[in-house]
Amino acid sequence: MNLIIVESPAKARTIKNFLGKDYEVIASKGHIRDLPKSRFGITIDDEKHLVPTYSVAKENAATVKEINALAKKCDTVYIATDEDREGEAIGWHIAHAIKKDPETLPRIVFHEITKTAINHALENARKIDMDMVNAQQARRLLDRVVGYKLSPLLSSKIQKGLSGGRVQSSTLKLIVDREREIRAFVPQEYWSIDTNFEKNIEANLIIHQGEKLSKLSIENKKQAHAIVQSVKADSFVISAIETKQRKTSTPPPFMTSTLQQTASSKLGFTPKKTMMVAQSLYEGVKTSEGTSGVITYMRTDSLNLAAEAVEAVREAILKRFGAKYLPNEAKVYSKKAKGAQEAHEAIRPTMLSFTPELAEKFLKTDESKLYRLIYERFMSCQMNDAVFEQQSITFEGANNTYKANGRKLLFDGFYALTGTEDKDKLLPVLKEGEKATLQSIKPEQHFTEPPARYSEASLIKKLESEGIGRPSTYAPTVATLSGRTYVTIEKKQIIPTEIAFTVTEILEKNFANIVDVNFTAGMEEKLDEVAEGQNDWQKLLSDFYFPFMEQMEIAKDKIISLKLAKPLGRPCPKCGEELLLRSGRFGNFIACSGVPQCKYTEQIDDEGNAVEVKAEISDEKCDKCGKNMVVKNGRNGKFLACSGYPECKNTKSMQNEESKSSETPCPNCGGKLLWKQSKRGAFWGCENYPKCTFISKFEPTTIKCKEEGCSGVLAPRVYRNKEVYECVKCKARTPKEEN
Repeated sequence: MNLIIVESPAKARTIKNFLGKDYEVIASKGHIRDLPKSRFGITIDDEKHLVPTYSVAKENAATVKEINALAKKCDTVYIATDEDREGEAIGWHIAHAIKKDPETLPRIVFHEITKTAINHALENARKIDMDMVNAQQARRLLDRVVGYKLSPLLSSKIQKGLSGGRVQSSTLKLIVDREREIRAFVPQEYWSIDTNFEKNIEANLIIHQGEKLSKLSIENKKQAHAIVQSVKADSFVISAIETKQRKTSTPPPFMTSTLQQTASSKLGFTPKKTMMVAQSLYEGVKTSEGTSGVITYMRTDSLNLAAEAVEAVREAILKRFGAKYLPNEAKVYSKKAKGAQEAHEAIRPTMLSFTPELAEKFLKTDESKLYRLIYERFMSCQMNDAVFEQQSITFEGANNTYKANGRKLLFDGFYALTGTEDKDKLLPVLKEGEKATLQSIKPEQHFTEPPARYSEASLIKKLESEGIGRPSTYAPTVATLSGRTYVTIEKKQIIPTEIAFTVTEILEKNFANIVDVNFTAGMEEKLDEVAEGQNDWQKLLSDFYFPFMEQMEIAKDKIISLKLAKPLGRPCPKCGEELLLRSGRFGNFIACSGVPQCKYTEQIDDEGNAVEVKAEISDEKCDKCGKNMVVKNGRNGKFLACSGYPECKNTKSMQNEESKSSETPCPNCGGKLLWKQSKRGAFWGCENYPKCTFISKFEPTTIKCKEEGCSGVLAPRVYRNKEVYECVKCKARTPKEEN
């Protein structure tokens, strides 16, 4: 009997289906050994090395016990974690957790979870790569040092709950710098001369009185109207007609960053959602040939493609589209960005026979959408380029020269598969030397626009181009910034909050290297060198740690606390202690210095003057002490509180819109559904909570979900301006008219 240890239960189930009774497959469920959560977990030895203290968390103890028991019964234990640094380190930690020498355990790797790939991996086992393990350890310790030292400092000096990080803080600076550009932007006036010649030919003015014009050349109304008069007085002939062919190159196959960007723009997926859906496609889903992984590993920054995969897709292109769509030789792509792991493979489907049309019958809605994106990108990257005919007509006058541009599609190439939004713009057939009649001319005023805020897709593109982070860090970094209230995301735009500016300014002044893009990218390159055996991981850590700790000691004294606590010189009306002007997440307020014993507070207006807040008395009596209930405002709206506070701390929700109920019973237990509020927003929840944990953002109906194996019901909602039904369980969406 042999044991294969993977990371996820879904992957374990898929691999188990491929192998016979001679193999047991178990999942570690990610990291089972790590730095402790409650303390720093790093010590400095006599050689000034950073020594990590790893431990098995309580929640992982049962998994380790189960793996250990199976390992004792089996002849051979294979480490089959993901083929990246994180996966290599997880395998190393597993070996230590089950008290095995990592050097003795065979390590197998695969880019895809198919029967052929698994068998090939078993035949080509290797040892755990300690260079990759040490690169991951170095990254983990660097992030622990920055996070555990910088975050408490920010929380103590600015506001509770703040955090700093090696990749996180430099990413935040990019967002803040863009917002600074937007705020400092001064619109610049410019004018365009919209002109149509005969046969409704739109043309652009390119030369006026011998000078070439750029977009911003015409600066004001006076200039614009002078040019209009000059054009009207001019006479034009067609001086040149040119046509030339131009190719639109096929797009490269997906890697992590481009998959996240394209899924964001075309499907509206967040990076986090894209990776979750891709993970399920990689680990194994139902197919026409049983459960199997249908895409290759989705955390990659390589554009390489396996030779057999390219050969298979070329055969498929020839069969489906014909010889004219197939290049004479296979196309090869390479990545020019920093730190690319070219030994890996791009994201592609594992079975070309599992077409997107067939996949719709087996996959969930979101899985099917993402799979189609990956499948069509892989096939199109090996097709011929599209060919356009570029057309131009030059209209020459005595003082002015215009040019009109058009184009038409000559050969659709890969567009035959993906389609195109580029429409033909055909110019009429004219002859050189002919006179051209001016049909209309109109000056238009414009103003330059500020740079656009980052979207999640464009931010990931920027991180990749700057070499900040790696494929596995893009989505978590964006999620962390949002979760820490450093940014908000509105209409796909990432907007920094005021606290983001405060934190960035402090880091720029005191930890310039932490937020410096070049420093962060340079650190990634050094980690790559460790993974390649070209750099010592302990030297890398020491070179960073000791200067950073010196910065930290200086900053502790240098940074002035922004937690406003200005004495006001008057006593608290409740206890007599001095009142202070303080700062909170909702602005400034007055509070007693005797906190926590005295919790007296006052609201203040914009000028800093105290505002008398009279409690709104309710008709309801407290069901605990009998006193009147008063209306209070909380983070989730109004609620009732006992006027006897603090002796009586009874509260209850207001009997209003927030407590409405649904006529539809709970799909899980049949109980009444109530409209509830939480810090994450409003939702429908079952009255039988906590026995029944059903929740839904939208009021459910009694219509059953049609997805195979799903027992959920549908709820109406608006998605991309269309009315749809969404399952409260599997989230599958269908047009409203289909139900």
